[in-house]
Amino acid sequence: MAAQKSSSHLVGNSAWNASAFLVSVGLNLIILPFVLFRLGAGVFGVASLVAACIAPALAFSSALALSTTRELTQRLAASERDDARRFFATALFLAGAGGGAIAITLSLAGPPVASHLFGLEGAIANDLPFAFLFGSLGWLCQCVSMVFLALFTARQDYGRLAAITMATALVSTLSMLVLVPRWPQASTFLGCQALGFATALLTAFAISRHTVAEWVARPGLHRAPLGDLLRLGGWQFAAQGGGLIANQVDRYLLGAFLAPQFAGYYTIAQRLEEAVYIGVLKIGEILFPFFSSLQEESNDRIADLLFRSAWVLNLLAASVLGALIPVAGPLLQAWTGREVAAETQGLLVLLAVAGMLGCASNVFAFYLLANGRSRASALISIVTAVVTLATSSLALPYFGWKAAGWSACLGMIAQIVITMVLLRRSFSLLAMWPRMAHFVFLPLGTGIVTALALRYFVAEGLFDLARQWWLVGVSYGLAAGVIFVVVVAVSTMGPYGATCWQDLRVIAGRFLPGRLV
Repeated sequence: MAAQKSSSHLVGNSAWNASAFLVSVGLNLIILPFVLFRLGAGVFGVASLVAACIAPALAFSSALALSTTRELTQRLAASERDDARRFFATALFLAGAGGGAIAITLSLAGPPVASHLFGLEGAIANDLPFAFLFGSLGWLCQCVSMVFLALFTARQDYGRLAAITMATALVSTLSMLVLVPRWPQASTFLGCQALGFATALLTAFAISRHTVAEWVARPGLHRAPLGDLLRLGGWQFAAQGGGLIANQVDRYLLGAFLAPQFAGYYTIAQRLEEAVYIGVLKIGEILFPFFSSLQEESNDRIADLLFRSAWVLNLLAASVLGALIPVAGPLLQAWTGREVAAETQGLLVLLAVAGMLGCASNVFAFYLLANGRSRASALISIVTAVVTLATSSLALPYFGWKAAGWSACLGMIAQIVITMVLLRRSFSLLAMWPRMAHFVFLPLGTGIVTALALRYFVAEGLFDLARQWWLVGVSYGLAAGVIFVVVVAVSTMGPYGATCWQDLRVIAGRFLPGRLV
């Protein structure tokens, strides 16, 4: 009964995360072609480059949020409330003081550095100070709000987290509809995003004061919590920094070696792949506090939950990311037009494959974080960043911007290798590699092969025929369904087939009437 309740609770949390993500990413994907049309590819590319320059600051805010979440998760009992308040106060102080210093540095140093590095001149260069100012303020609001969101995450209150996410996306989208046509500049686009992050901060503060006021404290510096946060957050900062460099390096190099519009093209392809990838990540994000609460369980029990969770998320990733591969051309054509689709569909295919490979490590990354093994997470991110950076630096100058996707694929392969080595050191299971093959590599490998086969047979015809969203949606749904059925059929074979089928029935029972399961 406890296991069933735990599974049902995890599925419900994932549903909240998925709902919020679908609303926010749906609004973002709807507004992006409008912004691209109003700004033009060049200005949109500059906005993408400014966002990429501010992105490394996320290493600080994300590391602080993760370390705060983990510490609060372990102090939810009423007897530990005072200790939890000291952690909250210290994290809020670090977000305000440290985040403020970073935002000021980005606002002042960003414009001249970006102008020189990317060769920007004229009106575009004149807009850079405002673009960096709005981008930095938006990040600062996000940084502070993430401390409040860490409290909700630790309490696994994903309903309120979903409400905050939806409010953020709605304000940002509506402001773009009103302001971008009036002032078609990169700074306007980034300013609208900043309004969304400010909304998230205000909403999170208001909800926390109303619902969990006894856990909230004013900013303050406490020595013991500071040491614990820095001990975990220091390595996590390195991990987040490595991941952000790996994610942004292609945009930096495209801006430095080629014209800004190529950074815009890359952003369009990456945004589609990233939207689906983050959706999978959001659904699995609930495993972080879940694994944090399993410190007293045996290694065998944790390993069992780890591999079974990996199979569920990899099945989802293979279906929704793999479906992008056969419909890459028509999807981009319906979204941004035929010219942009012809330029970017090959890149989207490569990024989708890279995203599927990246999903092999997601569940294990949550496990490492939950156990405070930030050094291992940092090692994974740094190796991934080094491989991605080296590949991009060698390939882009010679093969052009379309070579960007290959560096992402090689980076994800390196990530898988180092994750498997670290995981082997964590568990001394006799059936370690058979489980790894069945629960991790089998669904993703089957998904990639099936998706590429579908692209080979139907992609050209779809690109010539696709003109409307309904046809693209039907094609995507059919592709995802085919991949899902093939992966399930293959996964239900072998020694762990019964386990996969049982977990699938438990999940289906959450959403379907009992007689259908």
